[in-house]
Amino acid sequence: MRRTTVSGYPQRSLSTEGEGWGECRFREMQEKLEAPVAETAGNDHDSQNREPYTLESGTGTPSRRLSLSETRPLFRWLIGLAVVVIMLIVCLLAWGSNMDFPSKVDQRQDDGTQKATEINRIISAEIKDITTWLVRNWGGMFDGIDKIITITMVHLEDALKWIPWPVTIAAVCIAALIMSGWRLALLALLSFIFIGLMNRWDSAVETIAIIIFSVIVSVVIALPLGILGARSNRADGAMRPVLDGMQTMPSYVYLVPGILFFGLGYTPAVIATVIYAVPPAIRLTNLGIRQVSPAAVEAARSFGASPTQILTKVQVPMALPTIMAGINQTTMLALSMVVIASLVGASGLGEDVFRALQRQDPGNSVIAGLSIVLIAIVFDRLTQAAARSRQEALQEGH
Repeated sequence: MRRTTVSGYPQRSLSTEGEGWGECRFREMQEKLEAPVAETAGNDHDSQNREPYTLESGTGTPSRRLSLSETRPLFRWLIGLAVVVIMLIVCLLAWGSNMDFPSKVDQRQDDGTQKATEINRIISAEIKDITTWLVRNWGGMFDGIDKIITITMVHLEDALKWIPWPVTIAAVCIAALIMSGWRLALLALLSFIFIGLMNRWDSAVETIAIIIFSVIVSVVIALPLGILGARSNRADGAMRPVLDGMQTMPSYVYLVPGILFFGLGYTPAVIATVIYAVPPAIRLTNLGIRQVSPAAVEAARSFGASPTQILTKVQVPMALPTIMAGINQTTMLALSMVVIASLVGASGLGEDVFRALQRQDPGNSVIAGLSIVLIAIVFDRLTQAAARSRQEALQEGH
C-alpha cells in the first residue's frame, strides 16, 4: 500500500496493488475532480459557482459542461435564425421571390386627384426647392465666401511661386533634417528634384497651396469642436453621427453642395477637401484632451488655475502629440482629394492626372500621380516627426 499526496486536497490512500500506472493516474484525476475544494463558507460559495466537470468515457479527459451564460447567446442566434426562416417562407408564399419594395405613395395633385408618386422624386423636388431658395436669398453670402477663398488661394499660389525653387527645396530639406534626420531630408530632396525634372513644379506648388489652405481651415474648425466634444459628453454624442457620416460618405458627394452654391473653381474644391479631411482632426483632438492625466489637471486646479488656463497650459500642450496625429491624417486625406477636386476646376497635379486620363495618356498620368505620392510621403513624415518630437519632449518633462 502506498500513500500518494495530491497537492491542495486531503491525503488519500491509493492502492497500487494489481493496478497499472495508467489506472492509478486515472484514479488520481478522478479524485481531484471529486474532492471538496472548500473548507470555509466563502469557499463553499465559490465552489457552487464553479462550472461542473465530467470525465469522458474511455479517455479520462475532463470535459466541461456549458453554463447558462454560455448557452444563452447560442439560443438567441437559433431564435433569430428561426425568425428569418419563418419570414422567408411567408414572403415566398405571399409575394414570391420578385417582391418589390414599397417606394411609392399617393400624392395629391393640383386638380384634387391622387397619384402614386415615387418617394425619391418627392424628396428630390423638395431639396431642389430649398437649394433654389438659398441661392436666391443668400446669394450675396455665398458670393462673399467665394471671393474670400478665391483671393486667398490666388495670393497663396503667387507667394509660393514667387519663392525660387532652390529656396523651397532647401527649406523643406532643412526642416526634415532638423525634425527627423538625414534620411527624410534626402527623401525630400530627391522627391522635389524628381517633380521638377518631370516639369511638374508649378502644378506641385498649386497642389501644395490647396493643401496648406485646406489644412489650416480644417485645424481652425477642428480645435474648437474637438475641445467642445472633450468637455461635453452631450456635444460629443451630437457630433459623433455627423462625423461618421462625413467619413463614410463617398468623396464625390462633397462636390455637390460646392457646385450648387459656388459654381466651379477653387471654392468648391477647398470646401469639399475640408469636409472630407476635418473629421480625424476633430476626433483626435477630442481624444487627446480626454486622455490627459486627471492628476495633472487636478494639480493645476489646486494651484488656482482657471479653466481657461488649465485648457491652454495643461490639456492642449499635453494632448499635442495626439492633435498632431490628427493633423497628419487630415493632411493625408486632403491630398487624397486632389484628383477629385480637379473635377470642379481646381488646378494642380490632380488636374494633370485628370487631363491625362481624358487623353488616355498613361505616361503623364503615372508621372503626375507619382508626384502626388511623393508629396504625400514627405508631408506624412514631417508631421509624424513633429508629433514624435513633441511626445519625446513630454516624456523628458516627466
